[in-house]
Amino acid sequence: MLRSPRTFRALNPPRPAHLPALLSALAAAVLAGCAAPPPVATGPAAPAPGPAPAVPKALVIGHRGASALRPEHTLASYQRAIDDGADVVEPDLVMTRDGVLVARHENEIGTTTNVAELPQFASRKRVKVIDGERLDGWFTEDFTLAELKTLRARERIAQVRKANTQYNDKFEIPTFDEIIDLVAKASQHSGRVIGLYPETKHPSYFRGIGLPLEEKLVATLQAHAYTRSAPVFVQSFETGNLREMHQRLAQGMPNVKLIQLMGGAKNRPADWRLAGDTRTYADMMTPIGLREVASYANGIGPEKSSVVPRDANGNLGTPTALVRNAHAAGLLVHPYTFRPENTFLPRNLRTGGGDATRSPSGMVREVQAFLAAGIDGFFTDDPALGRQAVDTPGR
Repeated sequence: MLRSPRTFRALNPPRPAHLPALLSALAAAVLAGCAAPPPVATGPAAPAPGPAPAVPKALVIGHRGASALRPEHTLASYQRAIDDGADVVEPDLVMTRDGVLVARHENEIGTTTNVAELPQFASRKRVKVIDGERLDGWFTEDFTLAELKTLRARERIAQVRKANTQYNDKFEIPTFDEIIDLVAKASQHSGRVIGLYPETKHPSYFRGIGLPLEEKLVATLQAHAYTRSAPVFVQSFETGNLREMHQRLAQGMPNVKLIQLMGGAKNRPADWRLAGDTRTYADMMTPIGLREVASYANGIGPEKSSVVPRDANGNLGTPTALVRNAHAAGLLVHPYTFRPENTFLPRNLRTGGGDATRSPSGMVREVQAFLAAGIDGFFTDDPALGRQAVDTPGR
C-alpha cells in the first residue's frame, strides 16, 4: 500500500471533471516522462533545470462540516463547509436501532437535538456506560431512523456559539447516504473533487450490542459511485476495526485510506482497554508504535497538542518530533481541531473580548504554525479560515 506522506494531500487541483480522469491524466504524464530518454548535453553547458514542482497544499477538513457557523453534523453544516473551500468533510457515524448509519458526534443525543422536549420519547431516557463513561440521556441505538427523522438538531456548545442557536430545530439528523449524495452533487456543481472523512464512533460498543459499524460503512461506500472513486478517509480512535477494514478494503477500494486517531497521551484505545492491553496513545506515538500503525493505516489524526504543545503560559511552544517520526513511517498527519473562538486558541493568539469572541486572525496564525511544522492536513470548525491559512502567500 502506497503511503508517501504527501501523496494524498492535493485533492483539489483546478476544476478536474472527476478523480478517475485526473488520476489517468497524471498517470499518463508520469509514463510519458519515464518513456522519454534523458537529455544529452551537446554544448559546453547543460540546459538550466526547470522550476521545482509545487508542494501539494495541506488538506482543509471540515470538522463536522462548518460547525463554527452551523449546528454540527447537519446537511447545512456540510454544505457551508464545501462553500467555504473545504477539501474534505467529516461526518461522525453512529447507528440506529434498525441498522442505519447517521451523523452525530455521539450516540447520546440529548444535547444535540430537541429529543428531551418531546414527551413521546420521555421513556427512552437511559443510563448507559459507553467506553467506560457513564452517560444519562437518549441514544441513537434506541431509535429507528423514522423516529430520529422526527427530531431536529441543535447547537452543541451554545455558550460559545450563541449565533448558531438561531438554526436550532431547523435541520434533520442526516444519514450517511444523504451526506454522500450531498457531496457528490456539490462536487459536480463546483467542478472540484470533495472528499469524505467518516469516523466510526464507539465501534467496540456498537459491535457489542449487535450493531457493528464497519460492515455497514464498507457496504455504503461500495454502493455509491462517488465513493468508489473519490478520496475517502476512514478514521477511528480504536485499532481493531481499522485492522479489519484494512483487510476488507485493501484490494477493492484503493481510494479509501485509513487514519488512526490518537487521543491524549495517557489515554488508551477502547478496544485495548477491553482486551487488558495497558499501552496508551503515547506508546502509539513512538517510532516503533508508528511503524506498527503503518502496517494497517495510511495516517494518524493526533490531538494538536501532540504536534505543537503549549508552554506554561498557554502560548504555542516548540513542535515535537511526531510529524517527523510519522513521515518516516510513511504516515500522513492530520491533527485536530482548529477553532476560531478565544477559548480554544493559544493565549498569544486571542483577541480582545471573552472566551466566545472570535479571533479569525488568531486561528489563521495557529494553523500556519502547524503547517510550518509539516502537517499534511487539519480538522477545523471554520473551513473558510482554514482555506485562508493554507492559501495565504508567504506563510
